[in-house]
Amino acid sequence: MAEIGKLVLLIVVAAFFIVSGVHGTPETTCKAAACIDERVNYDFCASELNGDLESAGADAWGLAKITALLGGSNAGYAKAEIEDMLAKPGTDDKLKVLLGQCHKLYDQMGLAFADAADGLNKRYYNLGKKKAAQAIQLAQQCDNAFVKAGVRSPLMKRSKDSVRLAIICTAITNLIM
Repeated sequence: MAEIGKLVLLIVVAAFFIVSGVHGTPETTCKAAACIDERVNYDFCASELNGDLESAGADAWGLAKITALLGGSNAGYAKAEIEDMLAKPGTDDKLKVLLGQCHKLYDQMGLAFADAADGLNKRYYNLGKKKAAQAIQLAQQCDNAFVKAGVRSPLMKRSKDSVRLAIICTAITNLIM
């Protein structure tokens, strides 16, 4: 029954956009994305998109691209944090190895998100979704390296945010396909 309610809400939101010709806000787009993909965290989605100045005037296509770009920025911030940890005196050798592995993975993740944004910009929606899925896999590889080594990851928030942004990017893309 809840699925029917979500479907009705999605149809109403989509019909409003079509009939009114008005671009969706980050909030309405995040709500619609959360309706079609239960993994979308509405609060995180709205907060991240509202934090970007270009989101206010963007349609769903623009918001999907912005989300991919936010994912790339998050990966860049993760790399900078890793570099800071590696440069910190007294960092354990085991941690250095893991951080080095994750630095490479976050570099690849930044490229995956950039490719997703580029694909979406060209309206190659499936490519955008494929690259967002790749970003999720790269975050999971970093997490798994720490788990396998029995070390608590200092990158959990970055990893969680990367996965959330990739999921949001995919869900918004599904709204426009």
